[in-house]
Amino acid sequence: MALIRCENVSIGYEGQTVVKDLSFQIDAGDYLCIVGENGSGKSTLVKSLLGLKSVEKGQIVFGDGLRQNEIGYLPQQTDVQKDFPASVYEVVLSGRLNSRGIRPFYTSADKKTAFEKMKMLGISDLSRQCFRDLSGGQKQRVLLARALCATKTLLLLDEPVTGLDPIVTAEFYELIQRINKESGIAVVMVSHDIESAVKYATHILHLQEKVLFFGTAGAYQKSRVGQTFLGGGADD
Repeated sequence: MALIRCENVSIGYEGQTVVKDLSFQIDAGDYLCIVGENGSGKSTLVKSLLGLKSVEKGQIVFGDGLRQNEIGYLPQQTDVQKDFPASVYEVVLSGRLNSRGIRPFYTSADKKTAFEKMKMLGISDLSRQCFRDLSGGQKQRVLLARALCATKTLLLLDEPVTGLDPIVTAEFYELIQRINKESGIAVVMVSHDIESAVKYATHILHLQEKVLFFGTAGAYQKSRVGQTFLGGGADD
């Protein structure tokens, strides 16, 4: 059963429809990259998957026991996030907020999860450091650990490597792929980097107001859309 299924979804932004008749699904363990040019509706779709934006038409169906508040979300970085005056541990632990419900305090299980995710991402030694003093790559690892604290099923990443240098970017892509393969957590990543998307993802959704392509990364490389955007260097 699909984790998320979009059925003929149309989404508007400031009175204009930016995504039309969108149909695709995300299954357990998938690594889906959503690609497309600026203004193609990628971030608008992400907001709808999170329930932050309602759809104009069609429906988004959640299955396999997944609830909207159990999606781990890593948003685009903002200046406010970069200057967050909390410790790394506090930022990571805050990923447990949604699951806390009406309980006023974090449980020992919440704290254990936070330490596990920091260890998984190799940032345990940073736990007491102030978040705003970290490098860009370290901050993204902390925010990824925070997102992982919120989910066992699905990570949603919106342009997670923007502003990172090439070496850190490559490390981050490798890290996401490892989490996907080893933990079985499905990944949905919005990206403008189509070549890296094809290299790491299992599936590609290419948007340009409507769906230009949805399918496996291998099929995308062979498709007319894929060859156009990859510069014709597609593999057979």
